[in-house]
Amino acid sequence: MDPVPQTRPRTQPPLRRAPVQQRSAERLARILDACAVLLDETGYEQLSTRAVAARAGVPIGSVYRFFGNKRAMVAALAHRNLDRYAERVSDRLAGTPILDAHGAIDGVLDEFIEMKRTVPGFALVDFGVPAAAPGEAAQDGPAEGQAEAAAEDPNRLVAERICALLATHLGRVADEDLHRKVLVGVETADALVRLAFRADPAGDPALVAETRCLLHAYLAPSLA
Repeated sequence: MDPVPQTRPRTQPPLRRAPVQQRSAERLARILDACAVLLDETGYEQLSTRAVAARAGVPIGSVYRFFGNKRAMVAALAHRNLDRYAERVSDRLAGTPILDAHGAIDGVLDEFIEMKRTVPGFALVDFGVPAAAPGEAAQDGPAEGQAEAAAEDPNRLVAERICALLATHLGRVADEDLHRKVLVGVETADALVRLAFRADPAGDPALVAETRCLLHAYLAPSLA
């Protein structure tokens, strides 16, 4: 079977305007940092662009320079989360002296759980945006960028990144079979980790252990 390119095109974050200067990039980072903290404090439904601007210490116009509404803003946060998650997993796998299939799976799962525990906003918005509430766009600015954010399948984006990382660090070919296996693993782990964090704010250890066993049994033979 023909290999799949290890770097697939990604949908870009729904920015109205990409930052060019360092000052703009720093302002965008402050906005996303504030968004993440407020998600933990208020939840998604109560989040507003005006509150984010106040917490970030920027004019509301600065928020709308980058985002059409809060949904686009949260989508950009989810993209940043995915980039940071991929960096963490890559560093973890690269730093493992003797890496095998089980160790690679552990790295992928452990970094996800650690981000759930420690990264602001990640428990609510990891790699995707919550479902839109009725009238959300009308209440919080124009709908520009909202359709694009809604059209993404976060778990497919995650699976593509993980598949490429596993292939690179384990010397495998990222073919369609491996991509399908990783996608099933991502979907399964997502559901089980959500269950673990519903049972315990820190992630129920027994449920996390069951998730690990399941991923080892399902994915390791394809990565050996």
